Amino acid sequence: MNIGFIGLGHMGNPMARNLLKHRHTLKVFDVMPDLMKALTDLGASHTTSASKCAEDVDVVITMLPSSPHVRSVYLRDGVLSGAAAGTLLIDCSTIDPHTARDVAFEALAKKFNMVDAPVSGGTGGAEAGTLTFMVGGDMADFEKAKPILECMGKNIVHCGGAGNGQVAKICNNMMLAIEMIATAEGMALAAKLGMDPKVFAGIANTSSGRCWSSDTYNPFPGVIDSAPASRGYSGGFGSDLMLKDLTLVTEAAKSAKQPVMLGAAAQQLYQLHSSNGHGGLDFSSIIKLYKKD
Repeated sequence: MNIGFIGLGHMGNPMARNLLKHRHTLKVFDVMPDLMKALTDLGASHTTSASKCAEDVDVVITMLPSSPHVRSVYLRDGVLSGAAAGTLLIDCSTIDPHTARDVAFEALAKKFNMVDAPVSGGTGGAEAGTLTFMVGGDMADFEKAKPILECMGKNIVHCGGAGNGQVAKICNNMMLAIEMIATAEGMALAAKLGMDPKVFAGIANTSSGRCWSSDTYNPFPGVIDSAPASRGYSGGFGSDLMLKDLTLVTEAAKSAKQPVMLGAAAQQLYQLHSSNGHGGLDFSSIIKLYKKD
C-alpha cells in the first residue's frame, strides 16, 4: 500500500522501517530533516509538510509526542486538508482520550476513516516488530488497519470506540508505574535490611509479590542482566515518558471525576524523580528515590 508516515522519532523510525521491510511504499515527514534521511536512505520518499505527506496515499500513520502535536498535525492545515476522503488514518501517539475523540470526530465529518492505536513494547518492540497496538474506533476501520499494524506488531487489540485505545494505554501505564514503585520500595527495603537482592527477587517472583516489574524488569541493579537497571538505566522507557502518561491519567481521571489516589501519588513521585535530573533514565530508575548509588 501507499503509506504516509509522520513522526520519525525513537518509535516512529523503527516502525516505518518495518513497513518498508513489508514492501509498502512509504512517504515520510518529520520536522527534523535528519530523521527523514534515515528513511529515505532505505527507499522512502520525503515531503515538506504533514499535508503533503497525506496526499495520494491509502493510509496515513502518525507517531507524535503529545496531544497538541496531534491536533496541529491533523487539524491545522495538516492531514485532513491534504488527504483524500476515504483515506485510513492511524494515530499511534499516546495522548488523552478527549483529544483522540475530538480529532476522530473531525475526521469522520470530512469522510475519513480513523483509529487511535497507541502502542506498548518500547523501542525494542518497535525494532523487532513485536509491539502491542491498543486500537480505538469502529470495527470496520479496525479491520482495515489491522494488516498494516501487523507489519509493526504482534498483538493487535480492538478496545472499542474512538479514544478507547488511549484509555487502555494510559490506564495500563498507570498500573505499571504503581507496580514499579512498589517493586522499587520492596527491593530497596529488603537490601537495606540485609537481604541479598537476587535472593529476595527470587522469593518475590515465586510468591504473591510477583509482577512484570519484578520478574522481567527489576529495578535493582544486577538482579536481571537484561534489565535497564543493569546497564545504568539506559534505553528502555524514559522516566519523563512515564511522567507524561501519568499526567494524562490524572487529567483524564479529573475530567471523569474518578479517583486515582495511587496514580496521582505515582505522578508526583515521577515528577520528583524528573526534577532530580533523572527524566532521561529508564522509568525503573525510580528506585533512586529509595536507594543511594
